[in-house]
Amino acid sequence: MYIPARFNGPPGSGNGGYSAGLFAHGETAEVTLRMPPPLDTPLSVLDCQVRTADDAVVAEVAANAEVDTVVPPIGWADAVEAAKWYAGFADHPFPTCYVCGPDRSDGLGIFPGRLADGSTAAPWTVPDDVSTPTVWAALDCPGGWAVIAAGRPYVLGRIAVRVDRLPAPGQQCVVRGALASAEGRKALVHTTLYASDGAELARARATWIALPG
Repeated sequence: MYIPARFNGPPGSGNGGYSAGLFAHGETAEVTLRMPPPLDTPLSVLDCQVRTADDAVVAEVAANAEVDTVVPPIGWADAVEAAKWYAGFADHPFPTCYVCGPDRSDGLGIFPGRLADGSTAAPWTVPDDVSTPTVWAALDCPGGWAVIAAGRPYVLGRIAVRVDRLPAPGQQCVVRGALASAEGRKALVHTTLYASDGAELARARATWIALPG
C-alpha cells in the first residue's frame, strides 16, 4: 500500500486519520502512529505493524477496538454557523491539510468551529470518491480542533474508529468533536459523524500530541 501525496496532513506526511483508515483495511480498529506517515512510499503490513521498505515502523494496528463515546448531534444549519468561526481560517498550523486546510481546493473542506461548550462542529458534503479511509479522515481533525490553539499545534498520535455505514456521495453530514481530557502534551478527544437527519454513521476516539514549542 501507499499514501498518495494529495492525502497529506502536515507538509510531507499523510493525514493521520486517512493514513490510519488505510492501515486498518476498513476494520473497526485502533491505529497508533509511530512516525509521520510517508507519502508516495511503498508500505507493507507484517504482524499488525505497518513498515517501510527499510523496516521503519510507521504504525501499529489493533483490531476490534471499543469506541463507546459519542458527541451529541446538532443540526446542519447550526454546523454551518459554527464553521464560520473556524479558528483555522485565521491561524492554521498546516493550511494544506487534506481534511481541514483552508488552502486546499481539492480537500474535504471540513472546517470545525467551536461552540459555546468548547466542542466543535462542521458541515461536510461527502465527495464522490468517499471510502472508509475518507470517513476516518473526516473523524480526525474535528477532534483536534477541540484542543488546538494559536501557537499550540497538535498532531494525531492514536485513533480508534467504528464505522457503521459509509455516507453516500453528495450527502450532507455533520461532524462533531469534543475534548475529553488533557494532560501535559496529550489530549483525548472524541468525534462522531452524523447524517443530516441525525443518524450516526461513525465514531472515533483519538489521542492528540502537542508539538514541542
